Amino acid sequence: MANCFHCGDSCLDVEIKHEEKSFCCQGCKMVYEILHANELGYYYDLQSTPGISPNEVAGKYDFLDNEAIVEKLLEFNDGNTQIVSFLIPSIHCSSCIWVLENLDKLIPNVKSSQVNFPEKTVRITFSNSTMESSDVKTTESSLKSLVVLLTRIGYEPYISLEDSDKKKKSVDRSLIYKLAIAGFAFGNIMFLTLPEYFEDSDFWLDQFKPFFRWLMFAFSLPVVFYSASGYFISAYKGLRSRILNIDVPIALGVAVLFIRSTLDIVMDWGTGFFDSLAGLLFFLLLGKFFQQKTYSYLSFERDYKSYFPIAVTRLVKDSFGKITEEQAEVYTVKTGDRLLVRNNEILPVDAILIKGNALIDYSFVTGEAEPIAKKSGDKLFAGGKQQAGILEVEALKPVSQSYLTQLWSNDVFSKNHQGIFESLTDGISKRFTISILTIAFLSTLFWMVVDPSKAFNVFTAVLIVACPCAIALAAPFTLGNFLRIFGREKLYLKEASVIEQMAKIDTIVFDKTGTLTTNEKNFITYEGIELTEEERNLLTGTLRASNHPLSRALYGILEKNNILTPDEFEEEVGKGMSAKYEQKSIKIGAYDFVNHQDENTPEDSFIAEQKNRTSVHISTDQDYKGCYIFNSEYRDGISATFESLAAKKKLVVLSGDNDGERSRLEQLLPVGTEMHFGQKPEDKLNFIKNLQKEGKTVMMVGDGLNDAGALKQSDVGIAISENTNVFSPACDGILDASRFKAFAAYITAGKRATQIINWAFLFSLFYNLIGLSFAVTGHLKPVVAAILMPLSSISIVVFTTIASQNAGKKLRMNLNKKN
Repeated sequence: MANCFHCGDSCLDVEIKHEEKSFCCQGCKMVYEILHANELGYYYDLQSTPGISPNEVAGKYDFLDNEAIVEKLLEFNDGNTQIVSFLIPSIHCSSCIWVLENLDKLIPNVKSSQVNFPEKTVRITFSNSTMESSDVKTTESSLKSLVVLLTRIGYEPYISLEDSDKKKKSVDRSLIYKLAIAGFAFGNIMFLTLPEYFEDSDFWLDQFKPFFRWLMFAFSLPVVFYSASGYFISAYKGLRSRILNIDVPIALGVAVLFIRSTLDIVMDWGTGFFDSLAGLLFFLLLGKFFQQKTYSYLSFERDYKSYFPIAVTRLVKDSFGKITEEQAEVYTVKTGDRLLVRNNEILPVDAILIKGNALIDYSFVTGEAEPIAKKSGDKLFAGGKQQAGILEVEALKPVSQSYLTQLWSNDVFSKNHQGIFESLTDGISKRFTISILTIAFLSTLFWMVVDPSKAFNVFTAVLIVACPCAIALAAPFTLGNFLRIFGREKLYLKEASVIEQMAKIDTIVFDKTGTLTTNEKNFITYEGIELTEEERNLLTGTLRASNHPLSRALYGILEKNNILTPDEFEEEVGKGMSAKYEQKSIKIGAYDFVNHQDENTPEDSFIAEQKNRTSVHISTDQDYKGCYIFNSEYRDGISATFESLAAKKKLVVLSGDNDGERSRLEQLLPVGTEMHFGQKPEDKLNFIKNLQKEGKTVMMVGDGLNDAGALKQSDVGIAISENTNVFSPACDGILDASRFKAFAAYITAGKRATQIINWAFLFSLFYNLIGLSFAVTGHLKPVVAAILMPLSSISIVVFTTIASQNAGKKLRMNLNKKN
């Protein structure tokens, strides 16, 4: 079978020949022609079969005729020039970048376009006049024409409700400024202090010594009052909340360093500790910067707005009774409005079905894998995707009050989980701060009795040398390293503290549909009387005529059969289809549709079991033959992953689906794995809450909107995603679905990170004990502090970096073994 020259897919239904090349559909052929007509054939030289089959666009982007919506999508509009950015999930190779950055050759009105490959976005500048290209001639608005053209060449923009209130991203660079100032001051103060380290006596040095000291004081001012401001604020907030976090001893140390050093130069006692002060802040801020790894092209805070459409078609009756269509923003839909929902569109509000055959896919909302048929008068819920033609519905509630969106009004979405979590560093800082203050006061009391002239020096020296610089650096550098290691292996975490939380997990709850199962394929088996060759050929020909998702999936495995094109064909949405070829008839669909037995005939146990599963039943010439059973295809390595986790964690499976897969899951998963089926979104959230009330530390692993509450409520929420750039619910981390088999290895690596931090703490305490021995005996000199404090910081950085890289190598080796 030939593969499409444009997209590389197999030419299943038809093979279109053009210029001695094969294409799977007219769309791919059209894109090829558009690119060649505009001298963009180099697209295919960059990579073979780089394209994506274009989707149907008829009526899909009519909402871009609404000026209010267009205005919300545009980043800039001065009447002549407009700028817009689109997320384009299908960007995947160098050919995509090349053709999207040459849009001006396809559309003269486009002035420039720039692709952001990591974010899969393109930013387009175009003039606000009627757009025409050699292949797309239209009088539509410029933005709509642009979107239509992008869709026709296979780069359909992803436009959602989230785009309607898109806020300009602001980048906080204050940490970089603080780090730069601290580094600049540290270098200059070290340079000015160097002669005094060696107590060298020279006429010129002695003459300028006071000036150099005041110059060091001047350099230290922006370090203390700007670079260190975050530590003072954090310490103040911690004390106000009666929490001794790590910033309390740091702020105390910085304050004492500055005051003591200022007194030293005012009273002409010495050079002070300005070099240690600037170096301390420089290394601390360097640690923060290292930890501040973010994946700006991913969003960890998405909600239903990322999934819902930005606009909907509303039916309006005028004063003459004539009904017209208008494109309205979703937020303007009111109770009682009549809406038109096209094939493959998402219903944004709860509604009553008025006209049409509804076949609703709720898999992303409830976890139910099989589309559900609805009839006129039935209630439809927001978030479902229509899969069988056009519907007319009446809105029951506005979007903000619909069943699904109400989930986001739960208190869990307004809680700050980060504030609840106590890190390893904060935990140790409580005991550390109390110990240091105790040592400082006791040693001061001792010297007040023995030699009162040393008491003040000893008190300040203890607080200076015990400033927990190395302790504060241990966690940022270790976690920052692991954040990068995980990112390279396609586990993207929201922030470094999530790694510490992962290490404390004792219970892991998995969603089933989309998390344990893959959305890309089903495992289909046949049970019943074997079909004859003629029956198989007629079955294949009948399935080819249907767009039902189960029909398309079944056709995919039967297409190798010869095809008999039916003489008669009829499809009843939600029930099945019937066809006839010469004297042979066939029925395909639900058991009640294909079965001709008397209603009073009792069902055997086999039929009763299959009716509770996703299945397609077959009868020919009114004789029941059997059924194709759609078993969810579970991800590779699911059994090994659960076996690895079960040794130390409690494992639970929560599913919104029915329990038709229970027996198969019991075969795949370890004995003792809890399973709960038919769980609604709020049931999942409450299940997590109850586990936490029992004292469990819970990780939730899910994929869809139905998991959003549970992901947010859990101590660590990990979203599994087939495409990390499109949609994943609010979570602490996003795992690329292709790496699911390595899930247990990530948990083990997280545990290893906390072990490295604990070892680094021990090294830090060792340095602190050496420093304290100088301080309590009254022998701490600036040169000792200047050597000891940077040395402890650098050695901790080196240790954590080497240990983290070794752990990263082990993780990579584990992943390679599993692949």
